[in-house]
Amino acid sequence: MADYKAPLRDMRFVLNEVFEVAKLWAELPALADTVDAETVEAILEEAGKVTSKSIAPLSRAADEEGCHWADGAVTTPAGFPQAYQTYAEGGWVGVGGDPAYGGMGMPKAVSAQVEEMVNSASLSFGLYPMLTAGACLSINAHASEELKAAYLPNMYAGVWAGSMCLTEPHAGTDLGIIRTKAEPQADGSYKVSGTKIFITGGEHDLTENIIHLVLAKLPDAPAGPKGISLFLVPKFMVNADGSLGARNPANCGSIEHKMGIQASATCVMNFDEAVGYIVGEPNKGLAAMFTMMNYERLGVGIQGLATGERSYQNAIEYARDRLQSRSPTGAQNKDKVADPIIVHPDVRRMLLTMKASNEGGRAFSTYVAMQLDTAKFSEDPTTRKRAEDLVALLTPVAKAFLTDLGLETTVHGQQIFGGHGYIREWGQEQLVRDVRITQIYEGTNGIQALDLVGRKIVGSGGG
Repeated sequence: MADYKAPLRDMRFVLNEVFEVAKLWAELPALADTVDAETVEAILEEAGKVTSKSIAPLSRAADEEGCHWADGAVTTPAGFPQAYQTYAEGGWVGVGGDPAYGGMGMPKAVSAQVEEMVNSASLSFGLYPMLTAGACLSINAHASEELKAAYLPNMYAGVWAGSMCLTEPHAGTDLGIIRTKAEPQADGSYKVSGTKIFITGGEHDLTENIIHLVLAKLPDAPAGPKGISLFLVPKFMVNADGSLGARNPANCGSIEHKMGIQASATCVMNFDEAVGYIVGEPNKGLAAMFTMMNYERLGVGIQGLATGERSYQNAIEYARDRLQSRSPTGAQNKDKVADPIIVHPDVRRMLLTMKASNEGGRAFSTYVAMQLDTAKFSEDPTTRKRAEDLVALLTPVAKAFLTDLGLETTVHGQQIFGGHGYIREWGQEQLVRDVRITQIYEGTNGIQALDLVGRKIVGSGGG
């Protein structure tokens, strides 16, 4: 596998020349004094260094080693805890987080580029900070000031991680039929009981605490999705002084053995009257969860783009080095036994298709990120409403289209390697296996199509 190099030149081109993002930031008072081109340049440079030097070299071996479960504890592959500490110490977990609680406060247009880099370096690794950032979005938007002050600083700092606990064995897309229960207690807390599956980062050894956001139903909840509430359930209880207390009965029963993302712990989580705290209003849990969904679904689309970029970098290096046959137009390397395969039309077609998909995908994801920034930070109601409508329309497109392209691109990259692309040591087949999940989680691509047509087009009357 070729050494990963962050595509900083391509990112700068999209940000500065295609979209001139500095103009947008200058128009948004909340960003005007905190974000400028020089700051963003420094952020991208440093993100490129940490992802290429600390994370990318772990990817191949981590896929072979995978995660290990024993007596409820999960061990991540060698090097992951140290790399995560390096990543966290750089502030990257909280790159888009609220500065009031220790986040870096960067707009989504910037954090989207960081997400691409970390997921190109290792999709498995990138899932851990991604889930933490998603949990932080919901906490920051809906939790009480007490909960935000108690949990967000350590989550942004990467000292604690986050997970999102939605799916149950019988309830995937149809969350309205979940069975996890939350019983109210006299002190205002809740006791949460139930089983969740497919929980990314539900248990691991990267941080000292894990903060689970759990969908559950109150005893008097109405049936269906209108009866779902959201609860914050820590792995370890947090004392009044911020120190960690007793272990909460939120345990990992096993981890899944998967096609790809082997270094990402996908957990079965059992909550046995675990202490939790409500986030937002009772029976409004789905709304609180969907606060982060637009960001997360764009993030999954970026995972497709990121994996395609890694595959392209591997493929073009291989195509320049691999000597096979002569060019149809005559020998190009007359002093060697054959020409590099990059001279052959079919290989060039695949490489150019990959490059076009990656560059177009980066522009598209950045555009959607800019709409998220406008919707969040604009003080003009009309401008904000237009951005919100664009985000609603384009989010399912970005998630499904970019992940479909991601699979197509990684298959092209594998094909360029020929037989070597099918062999594990070269890394191309890993990328095909890894990217496949992006078409499935955070709502399958078929569900994205239903959302687009049923809700965003027909449901809105085309407005």
